[in-house]
Amino acid sequence: MRARKVTAAALTSFLLAVAPAIGTAALLPGQLPAAAAQPDASAGDIESSTSTVPDTPLTQAGNPFLTLSIETVAPSTVTTSSDPFVTVRATVTNTGDRRVDDVSVRMQAAGAIDTTAGLRTSLTLDQENFDRVGDFVTVAESLEKDESRQFDMSMQLRSTTEPSLGIEAPGVYPLLLNVNGTPEYGGTARLDDARFLLPVVGLPRNPGEQDPDAPDATPLPPNTRNPVAMTVLWPLADIPRLAAGIPGSVDERVRLVDDELAEELGGGGRLDTLLKAVEFATQPDLDPGGNLASSICIGIDPDLLVTVSNMTRGYLVVDDPADPASTAREGTGSAAATQWLGRLEAIASSSCVTAMPFAQTDLGAVADIGAGALIDGAISAPADIVDGILGITSTRGFTWSPTGGVDADTADALRSAGSGTVLVADNSISPPTSAPMAQLLSTNAPPIESRPPETQPPSTLAATHYDAATAAALAGVGVAPSTPALTPAEQRFDLDTDSRTARLQDALGAVNFHALVGTDRPGRTVTVAPPQYWTAGGDEPSAILSTVSSLLRSGLATPRPLSELLAEPTSGTPVTSVDAATELDTGTIDLVRAQSARVETLMQSLVDDPQSALTPRLYTAPLREDMLRALSTAGRASSADDETGAMARTRLAATRIGIDTIYGSVTVLAPGGVYTLASEQSPLLLVARNDLPVPVNVLLRVDAPPEMTISDVGVTQLPARGSRTITVPAEVDDTRNLSVDFSVTTLDGSRLGEVSTVSVRSNAYGQALAVITACAGALLLLLAGRRLWHRFRGQPDPADEGYERP
Repeated sequence: MRARKVTAAALTSFLLAVAPAIGTAALLPGQLPAAAAQPDASAGDIESSTSTVPDTPLTQAGNPFLTLSIETVAPSTVTTSSDPFVTVRATVTNTGDRRVDDVSVRMQAAGAIDTTAGLRTSLTLDQENFDRVGDFVTVAESLEKDESRQFDMSMQLRSTTEPSLGIEAPGVYPLLLNVNGTPEYGGTARLDDARFLLPVVGLPRNPGEQDPDAPDATPLPPNTRNPVAMTVLWPLADIPRLAAGIPGSVDERVRLVDDELAEELGGGGRLDTLLKAVEFATQPDLDPGGNLASSICIGIDPDLLVTVSNMTRGYLVVDDPADPASTAREGTGSAAATQWLGRLEAIASSSCVTAMPFAQTDLGAVADIGAGALIDGAISAPADIVDGILGITSTRGFTWSPTGGVDADTADALRSAGSGTVLVADNSISPPTSAPMAQLLSTNAPPIESRPPETQPPSTLAATHYDAATAAALAGVGVAPSTPALTPAEQRFDLDTDSRTARLQDALGAVNFHALVGTDRPGRTVTVAPPQYWTAGGDEPSAILSTVSSLLRSGLATPRPLSELLAEPTSGTPVTSVDAATELDTGTIDLVRAQSARVETLMQSLVDDPQSALTPRLYTAPLREDMLRALSTAGRASSADDETGAMARTRLAATRIGIDTIYGSVTVLAPGGVYTLASEQSPLLLVARNDLPVPVNVLLRVDAPPEMTISDVGVTQLPARGSRTITVPAEVDDTRNLSVDFSVTTLDGSRLGEVSTVSVRSNAYGQALAVITACAGALLLLLAGRRLWHRFRGQPDPADEGYERP
């Protein structure tokens, strides 16, 4: 359920009008506080019933009787100018199979979080750890099956006379709403709870305190003497949308597997709000010193840019993503793509921009495949794509790992592709290091000699890190919450049970945490990095950037541009980083390896035509990119993993169909009937056809019987969308019909097209003709010798009898 936005001032006014005296808790509309819930009857067929309220919510066959969902929290971040209480709007729903009576709720709080791991583990604490409690307040006398009730509840931050949340200092505090009820045929029990983090960057004064010298009689500001240096990565990425298996073209419109990107780029869409949040927060009047603008670096997926750029020229949406040549309809997002791309060009021209790995591909899988073209396409090419489309110079030599970690082979691949620094999760580095930069230990990869000296890979690979717990909190924001692969088991929980508002609160608490905790540590730094495919939308991106901006304005944080981070020297301590597995099956990786090899084989046989704008590289680039899209990590850490995996398999199937079609477009045309040779050494005339839009070099492969000898004709170049006659020298020493198989191959021997079988008949008589000729010659010599013998002896030749002259 999407949260409704309610301002703190509006809620405060409404609460004061209805319930002027807000003590431990207030309920709208006003209800008498209920006593602490205790079981009062047998639970019947409920799973368990005890003499005290259990810590674990009571369920029936694993299904909750009640479900509690938080809709708004006001204020979302407590400051010195905030109201002295927190108001939560929530909805309780009967999700069981029976009526629940005496539904009551109370608010509870735990102590301030003091470790980054606590940003996640505090949300799974037992209810008894939330020891600062208010009274239960009845929100519904009864709830029938599927019935809901919305309510607002408030509780003071601190108080010396009444129960409160007990917040006495700035920090990040876990809060809990606890709901009790009495299911039909059962006793009173705890039935559900909802948890979230409340960041407190400053405490307002306690209005109930009458002593002007009391500690809580005046606001308590945060400690700003040692601000944290903050770098923020802001991702703009999407799951792969281009239809697979379609080679490059200079005039044909691209095809997409769906039209969802049109909605995301349009007003109010996910990518629109992510970009709009940066545009709004970095305006000169809101960021006069440029602190926020200098701390942010926009990470862009080049695959998204390629797709959006093509959408601006019009595009089609296929009906069957598994079939590249299937019927298609007109796309609707050309105007939205044009507008969004123009806005991005404007903001990128004055901001830090870095390219993500292409399609957020799994770098570990790419390194495992080991294909140089894939490595370059994933790591080196993205910066060129981003710079070429946006007309900027992006930050190079830096790679943001999509999985949060790298292994030794991946580190070698990064260095070979020219990357000098990799961004990984801090919990992926071993041994742990507090230094912002460290040297990544891996085997030495040889340089790629084909590169010019200025792009030769560096000799070392530096590792910088972001806070993994904060990344996990940010990953939970949005319509499709996810848990990063490197998140430890103790920090994992079912995100789908939390509302979007609660998950956003957790993210705000995580961002504020680094500015509020550890102020006594020198040289504090933090890099904030959401997941590359981030589903935050609505007001969520703006809320997070507003939090960063507030920290910078208040002096709790200082900007640390990405360029400064990359310029920092490494610690000199060798560290290792582990790969974050995305559970790509070996079958997928093997298929990508095989199809990638076929693309590179084809690439070596294609010929560059100076008169054509379509080069072999442009023609094969989409096929190579399809391999990277099939290895994309986008969406694999969320509940949509099965759907994402199915899309990858569909993409690979379509890619294979497309490559098969290309290979089948170059072939030998089969002549009809029987091919008759005029003599035993007459040549064969064959026609080879090339339906590709680029020229191709081929070799002729012949499978002939022993009675026929075929001479090698060498390399033959076939023109684009044309044919050529190939003269094949042949020698036959038999008169019977012979079947000969002809086909064309790439330069490395991979077959193209179909095999053509030719029936050959020769007029030669072979060995019999040679014997007859020899016998005839011998007889001729014998007769000629006999005549000469008789002539020399002056005797008439008996053969001349009857032919004498008169």
